[in-house]
Amino acid sequence: MHIAVFSQYHTNPDCPATSRHYSLLAHLARTHRITLITTRTWERQRLTQQFPWLPEGVEMRAAEVPYENRMGVARRGLAFGQYAAYAVQEGLRIDKPDVIWGISTPLTAAWAAARVARWRKVPWVFEVQDLWPSFPIAMGAIPNRWAQRRLFALEKSLYRSAQHIMALSPDMTRYVETVLGAPSAEAPLALPSKVTTVLNGTDLDLATSATDVALEALRREQGLEGRRIVLYAGTLGRANDIPTLLAAAELLATQVPNLTWLFLGLGFDEPRVREAAARCSAIRLVLPQPRHAVFSWFRLAEVSVVSFLGMSVLDTNSPAKFYDSLAVGTPVIVTNNGWTRDLVETYGCGWYSPPSDAAALSALLAKLLAAPAQLEAAGKAGREVAISAFDREQMAVSVQKILEQAC
Repeated sequence: MHIAVFSQYHTNPDCPATSRHYSLLAHLARTHRITLITTRTWERQRLTQQFPWLPEGVEMRAAEVPYENRMGVARRGLAFGQYAAYAVQEGLRIDKPDVIWGISTPLTAAWAAARVARWRKVPWVFEVQDLWPSFPIAMGAIPNRWAQRRLFALEKSLYRSAQHIMALSPDMTRYVETVLGAPSAEAPLALPSKVTTVLNGTDLDLATSATDVALEALRREQGLEGRRIVLYAGTLGRANDIPTLLAAAELLATQVPNLTWLFLGLGFDEPRVREAAARCSAIRLVLPQPRHAVFSWFRLAEVSVVSFLGMSVLDTNSPAKFYDSLAVGTPVIVTNNGWTRDLVETYGCGWYSPPSDAAALSALLAKLLAAPAQLEAAGKAGREVAISAFDREQMAVSVQKILEQAC
């Protein structure tokens, strides 16, 4: 079977980003022909050279379209449009695929996949990684009401035209089902067969690199012997509520001796983190790490924090850092009042703290850091959940089945 994959951002484990699709493509390429239509955005950002850029058996068509988190709205829109135009062009040039797999974000990548699928008369599968346009609208990036209505109409039409939809969290699945509404002549399939939750997941094989030896070496290299470590790892973006974390870190530093709160990543709020680190010795900014190395940083921490602003659209998120932390037995504090809160409370592998409440987060962390046995028990529970439910090898089997059935 020939699968054409429309994904604007391809990464591999040498990159400072989740490599979800690298793992999925590696599995699919064992039995199917794969053509990946992407950009070279991340290829120049590789921090190491330990992995091939493409999994064996994957053919790539890549556009030169720059993109970074600090871009403004207009520049981002241009990048999205440039990739969509390139993807349509290449999608019509490649050998006819049996199925097309369109991955958003952004929504324009899925639009390109749908357009080529229609013209080439083949089915397509829509993977929803974030809720677009709900997310950029909630963040104020698209204030024009006419543009909002047009984007919501496009979103619904893409859901209806897809043969199947994969959503990265249960809350995303419920959202998509709500948008789809009742079956129609255009979308006659019953909802349970139209939408499937396929979690973001984690790479358990890479997590095994976080050994005791690697952990101690990292602690020595970073001068963290005897320190109590809290970790935020990921994009320092507008949606991640970084100012609240910095305020909580400064409060916590007055309560917990030998505290170091690591902020691992780059993004819009990087200057704010640097300023906080300059005035508070308990705060440290760590430059992004390659995917294969990040697990040792998670294991180094006693607890990690996965934070977002208090918006319902963000409660649906399926962030890689959530899974990665649990994979190495580090419990998680979440500020999403959605499915991640339900999961950590159900399985006892983490805690919920209200979004944008630095005092509450600081108080919770102080309480937990004074109870190491509780942290250890939660970490063990998280590791068990990760092994049973978050393995990307399991996700790959589900994705392959969906793509094959779409044909």
